[in-house]
Amino acid sequence: MPIQYLRSFTSVERTEKANLRLGRALACIAGAANAGGFLAVGQYTSHMSGIVSSVADNLALGDIGLALAALSAIFAFAGGAATSAVLINWGRRRAVHSVYALPMMLEALLLTGFAVLGANMEHHRVLFVPATVALLCYVMGLQNAMITKISHAEIRTTHMTGIVTDLGIELGKGLYWNWGVPAGAAQHVRADMLRVRVLASLLGMFLIGGLGGALAFRHLGFSSAALLAAALLTLACVPLADDLRRWSPRDPA
Repeated sequence: MPIQYLRSFTSVERTEKANLRLGRALACIAGAANAGGFLAVGQYTSHMSGIVSSVADNLALGDIGLALAALSAIFAFAGGAATSAVLINWGRRRAVHSVYALPMMLEALLLTGFAVLGANMEHHRVLFVPATVALLCYVMGLQNAMITKISHAEIRTTHMTGIVTDLGIELGKGLYWNWGVPAGAAQHVRADMLRVRVLASLLGMFLIGGLGGALAFRHLGFSSAALLAAALLTLACVPLADDLRRWSPRDPA
C-alpha cells in the first residue's frame, strides 16, 4: 500500500475525501469492536442511549449495582472523548504530524491489552464484565471524538442513530412531491444524493465490521481484538514515523 495513501488517513492536511475514507475505516472497526464486545460480555458499547436508559431502569428496579456499572460506562465513554480532545489539542499546539494518529494509537494499545488479558480475566467475570464494558466504552468515546473533531462533526462512526436519522431525512426529501413547484424555487424539496451515499457507506461499513467482528470473535475469541489493533496501527503509523524521523538526532555532517 503506497506510503502517501496511508499518510492521507491521519495527516494534518485534511480533505473531505480523506475524512470520509478515514470515517469508513473507523466505522468498520467500531462495528467489529461493538459486535465482538457483545459476544464477550452481552452488551453493546458503541452508543450511550441504551446505557443511559439502563441506569434509569435499574434505579427504578432497585438494582444499584447494575445502575452504577452503567454509570461507569457512561463516564468511560466521556473520558475517552475527553482524552481524544486532550491528545489532539496537545498535538496541534506542538504542530506534530501525528496529531490525529495519537488517539488511534491509544485505541490500538487498549485493544491489544484487551486481546492479551481478556482470555485470562474471563474466569473472574464479576470484575471482568464491568471492566470490559468500561474499556470498550472508553475506546468508542476516544474514536468518536477524534473523527468528530477531524470532520467538524460531520462524521460519526461509533453509533448509527444519527446516521440512520439523517439518511431517513434525505430519503424523505427524495420521496416528497413537488407538484406545481418549479425546480429552482426555494420551496422545491430535493434530496442530497451525495449525502445519501456518504451516510449509506458509513452504515454499510459499520454493518460489515459488525459481521466480521462477530465471526472473528466466534473463531478467535479475545485475540480477535488484536486484528483491530493492527488495522488501527496501520492507519496511524506513517504520521508517527514522520514525527520520529523529525525528532531523531541527526548524525553530524
